[in-house]
Amino acid sequence: MSVTTGQVAPITTYRNFIGGAWVPSDSGALFENRNPANSDDLVGLFQKSSTADVDLAVDAARRAYQHWRLVPAPRRAEVLFRAAQMIAERKEVLAREMTREMGKVLDETRGDVQEAIDMTYFMAGEGRRQYGQTVPSELRDKFAMSIRQPLGVCAVITPWNFPMAIPSWKIIPALACGNTAVFKPATLTPLSALLFVKILEEAGVPPGVVNLVTGGGEEVGDALLANDGIRVVSFTGSTDVGRTVSKRAAPSFKRVHLEMGGKNVIMILEDANLELAVEGCLWGGFGTTGQRCTAASRVVVHERVYRPFLDQFVARARALRVGDGADPRTQMGPVISRAQLNTVMKYVEIGQKEGATLACGGHPLTEGAYAKGFFHEPTIFADVAPSMRIAQEEIFGPVVSVIGCRSFEEALAIGNDVPYGLSASIYTQDVNKAFAAMRDLVNAPTIGAEVHLPFGGTKQTGNGHREAGTAALDVFSEWKSVYVDFSGRLQRAQIDTADL
Repeated sequence: MSVTTGQVAPITTYRNFIGGAWVPSDSGALFENRNPANSDDLVGLFQKSSTADVDLAVDAARRAYQHWRLVPAPRRAEVLFRAAQMIAERKEVLAREMTREMGKVLDETRGDVQEAIDMTYFMAGEGRRQYGQTVPSELRDKFAMSIRQPLGVCAVITPWNFPMAIPSWKIIPALACGNTAVFKPATLTPLSALLFVKILEEAGVPPGVVNLVTGGGEEVGDALLANDGIRVVSFTGSTDVGRTVSKRAAPSFKRVHLEMGGKNVIMILEDANLELAVEGCLWGGFGTTGQRCTAASRVVVHERVYRPFLDQFVARARALRVGDGADPRTQMGPVISRAQLNTVMKYVEIGQKEGATLACGGHPLTEGAYAKGFFHEPTIFADVAPSMRIAQEEIFGPVVSVIGCRSFEEALAIGNDVPYGLSASIYTQDVNKAFAAMRDLVNAPTIGAEVHLPFGGTKQTGNGHREAGTAALDVFSEWKSVYVDFSGRLQRAQIDTADL
C-alpha cells in the first residue's frame, strides 16, 4: 500500500506477516522509519502492533508447527537453500535499503547481507547433519540412541545494528530444527527484517512458519514474553532489557537465549606492529560507528609504545570521512537516532568530567550536509583510568578509550575487569603471550563472527548459549534418548545387569 503526499515519491506502508498473509495491525496505528543520515527521508510506515497481533501470530505459528516439525529436515533445508540463493541475488538492493534505514556504509551493509547468505547456506547444510548418537546398551537385546527434536514456537527479538545478519542467526537454525517463529525486529530497522521475511516466503516457507510483527518492546516484546505459546526466546540487545527478558520468561520456564552488551578490548604490547594495530583499532572502534556489541571501545597500550600509537591513532581518526553511508567515499556513517546521539554526547561529557584527555573529536556534526542527520565525530580519549565510566560502560557510539599499561599481565587484568565478556584481541609478536591471552581472556577476537563458529559471551554479555555454527542447533532443539528393548522381558537398567 502506498500513500501519496506532497513529496515527490509515494510513502509506502508496510504490514505485518501473520499466517502467510500481509495484514495491518489490530489497532491500525503506524510508526515512521526515517533515514538517520537525512531525517527528511521517510523510508516507510510500519505497523504499531499490539498484544492482539502477537497472539494472532503465536496462534498461527503453533498451528504451522504441527506440520513443519514433521517435514523431513533435508526437505526443510532445501527451502532454506533457495532462500540463500535469493538473498545472494538481491544482495546489492538489500544492502542499499539497509544503509538507508540504519546508516552504516555500503561496504558494511553488504557484509551484513553476506552474513545472512552464509548463515542460510550453512544451516541448509545442517538439514542433512542433525546427527544423534547410537550407543551400546548395558543390557542384552536393547538398542539405545539419541535424536534432536524441535521445541515449538520461538520468539525472535533482534536489534537494529545488524538488521539482517542477526535475524538469520536465529530464524534460520530455528527453522532448520523444525521450529516456527514469531519475529519482532527493532523499530529502527523494520524494513530489512521485512525484506528478509519476504524472501523466506518466496522461497517456499509454509504459511505460519515465520511471522513478522513490528512495534515497540513494551507492546510486542512484552506480549511475546507473556504468551504461554512461546517455548524459546532468542534475544539480542542491551543487558538491562536482557535481564528483564530472563525474569519475564522464568515463570513459564521458557528457554531463554541472550546476547547482550560488550565493552571489548584491544591490547597492544611493546613489540606490536603499530601500523597494523592502528588499522585494527580504527575498524574496531569506528566501524558501524561504534554501534556493535563487538566494538573495541577500549585500547590498552604498553607504556613503551603508548605515545607513538596514540599519535598515529588520533591522526587516522581525524582523517576519517564521516557522512551518508550511501556515498562510497564515506568511511563512517551516522549513529542510528537522536536518542543515541544524545547518549554519545552524554558519555563524552562524562569522560571529560572524569579527567580523561579528549585527544580528538568530542562533538556532534550539525552543519551543512550533517544538519539533517545524527552525526558525531570519531572520538578518542587518552589517559583513561580503567575504573572510569567511559572504560566500564557500553556507549554504543564512536568513542574509544586509550588506557596505558606497564606489562602483559596488567593488560590482561584491565581487559577482563569489566562487567561484560564478549570479544578481545591482542597485537604482539610473542607467540607465548598470544596463547596465554587466548587462554586467559574472556573471549576473542574483535574483528567479527564467522557463521561456522559459535558466537557469544560471558558475564553480563550472555547466558551461556551460542549463536551460529552447530552450537545454534542446541538453542533451538532438545535431545531425546530412545531405547528399543527387543528382549521380550522387562529389563530394569542398572538393577538387572547383563550376565557376562
